[in-house]
Amino acid sequence: MNALAATNRNFRQAARILGLDSKIEKSLLIPFREIKVECTIPKDDGTLVSYVGFRVQHDNARGPMKGGIRYHPEVDPDEVNALAQLMTWKTAVADIPYGGAKGGIGCTPKDLTTSELERLTRVFTQKIHDLIGVNTDVPAPDMGTNAQTMAWILDEYSKFHGHSPAVVTGKPIDLGGSLGREAATGRGVVYATEALLAEHGKSMKDLTFAIQGFGNVGSWAARLIHERGGKVVAVSDITGAVRNPNGIDIPALLKHKEVTGKLADFSGADMMNSDEVLTHECDVLIPCALGGVLNRENAGDVRAKFIIEAANHPTDPEADEILSKKGVIILPDIYANAGGVTVSYFEWVQNIQGFMWDEEKVNQELHRYMTKAFHNIKSLCQTHHCNLRMGAFTLGVNRVARAALLRGWEA
Repeated sequence: MNALAATNRNFRQAARILGLDSKIEKSLLIPFREIKVECTIPKDDGTLVSYVGFRVQHDNARGPMKGGIRYHPEVDPDEVNALAQLMTWKTAVADIPYGGAKGGIGCTPKDLTTSELERLTRVFTQKIHDLIGVNTDVPAPDMGTNAQTMAWILDEYSKFHGHSPAVVTGKPIDLGGSLGREAATGRGVVYATEALLAEHGKSMKDLTFAIQGFGNVGSWAARLIHERGGKVVAVSDITGAVRNPNGIDIPALLKHKEVTGKLADFSGADMMNSDEVLTHECDVLIPCALGGVLNRENAGDVRAKFIIEAANHPTDPEADEILSKKGVIILPDIYANAGGVTVSYFEWVQNIQGFMWDEEKVNQELHRYMTKAFHNIKSLCQTHHCNLRMGAFTLGVNRVARAALLRGWEA
């Protein structure tokens, strides 16, 4: 099942649990605006090339729309739509005053030079500058984009609208980016995991962890789990996978990957098949890579007791059912990976106020938001006798529905 179908299914289930009126249910599913633009740029050799850019603005009942921009060959309207909708529920679950959006350009960033990427980003911004804005829609980095991409968007947007640092988040620190933003998603995953484990009378230092995906989110989660005394026994990324039943020395692995660019040949662990990380023996499994990695083929073999969804949509609905029957507790993506958008919100607040926070304050506030959101989800799980995924979806959908009704949008 693709991401859009799965997201719609979860939304409809939450709407049923909440007893939403069919009119409000329908209006919440339909995106506010879908944008498709043609971006033509000269390549370095002088030839012209065209790429299609998308921005889906899903809902703004609770505030400006918010969501990443990804550069990836498989960017398509369905995927962008699903991710925009997920952002609407995610920002509501985290209780930050945003709606959801998502965007992207169908391209392969590694095939483009830095100057070509800059031209592409500036043309894309020129096409959508009047549809994004500090109080309208605030983009952020996503797959294939980074702080530099946001710097180009900020510069191009400011040519039309004057200096507007709050128009994007995930910027370089020198242009108003927030301290703590780089680690935010991984740190939020750890705070969410701590909240879940505390509920079950457990702590990180007593448990073993397997982490699938060792990019920004996975590497920060691994580092912070290691610091807290948790034992990371298996790690994988696109370059390979390693395991050590006694626990991997994460700082040493990070150093090895920085030097060699891969996990292979790390002296402190044995090589293993990447696919086996998902079914490796551990207490807590954290998928941090692409969607749909847990499916009906491998769900029955998962040995973890807890799954923390650091990636977007890593668990197919069929896998969800298999895992639930096995008694595996899943912390859903719309809560577990909300640390990034929460610190993006802090960045936006700092830019609007023109007053920057130190890193300790950013991390303290993130901890407060993640812990509070977990307790709100648990409370709805008890009210509706449902699992954590439906607890999170009912929390998010209910908040957006209430905002829409209070604005008088139900008609």
